[in-house]
Amino acid sequence: MAATSELKYKSLLNRRETEKAIDLIKTKFPKMMSEKLNLFKVSCPLIIMDGTGINDDLSGTERPVKFPIKNQGDAPGVVVQSLAKWKRWQLAELETEDGEGIITDMRALRPDEDYSPQHSLYVDQWDWEQKINLSKRNLTYLKEVVEGIYGIYREMEKSVASIFPQISPILPEKIKFIQAEDLLQAYPNLTPKEREYEATKAHGAVFLIGIGDKLSNGEKHDDRAPDYDDWSSYNSEGHKGLNGDILVWNPVLENSFELSSMGIRVDAETLAHQLKNSGEEKRAGLFFHQKLLNGELPQSIGGGIGQSRTCMFLLRKKHIGEVQSGIWPEKEFQKCKEEGIDLMR
Repeated sequence: MAATSELKYKSLLNRRETEKAIDLIKTKFPKMMSEKLNLFKVSCPLIIMDGTGINDDLSGTERPVKFPIKNQGDAPGVVVQSLAKWKRWQLAELETEDGEGIITDMRALRPDEDYSPQHSLYVDQWDWEQKINLSKRNLTYLKEVVEGIYGIYREMEKSVASIFPQISPILPEKIKFIQAEDLLQAYPNLTPKEREYEATKAHGAVFLIGIGDKLSNGEKHDDRAPDYDDWSSYNSEGHKGLNGDILVWNPVLENSFELSSMGIRVDAETLAHQLKNSGEEKRAGLFFHQKLLNGELPQSIGGGIGQSRTCMFLLRKKHIGEVQSGIWPEKEFQKCKEEGIDLMR
């Protein structure tokens, strides 16, 4: 019994210290993002009308929270799942210039999300989008932006450690760029998640490029909706995809850990191709898609950075419920209590 007790997880920060650290991260991180990428903060919706094509369909199968709106003749409204397409529309509405963009404090509900130490029904993200010139629709610029965001993570980690010395910085100086196809060739007998495990364990921090289209084995590394990231264009390294995920090695979970998903967005030609590739041509008639196909939306790059995910990693927490209040099954509360995890209620 004594040996079991010694191995029991114990948070490096107590509850009050945790709240203080969360406030530090949520205040400082978006400010650094704004400075690095020339972004300005905007308000964002929690609910939008259904049937516009603006809500993020994620991998295309997740159901949004939907309800009738009394004062609009019971027309259905939906709670956002993320704001990938809404942000691009707003770049046009706000008449942004090339190299300028927006960032917003997004709150969403994903009722189909599976419970895990990294997932809950509630999602909080810094959603950002930057207008770009056509000349920036390439892998070089994508990498430049990724390096900038990764630099913010390293600076934020040092800031947290300066206030809470029980937390030591662990992120490597450089992030490793890896094509999903190259990772498949390196580990052909492993699943996508197992390949991410090996890559992050070896390098500490990885940007995995090209997520959404089929690889040489006929399978996708992971699903992506067809109408925001460009996952089908060939890049300068000879592989498909101008998008990817920032992944790090999480020493508490002893596993790969996703912090952000981002990418160069589809242009009109790529949208049409990816809708057809995904069997989703019917979306072409929706409000957002019509605007893009008609050339009414700017070229852009953007992504979402998980706020609770970021706090969880930087504060070395074992469960996302330690950095956000959520709805959890009673058996989850009991299981976590036995493991030394104090979930917020």
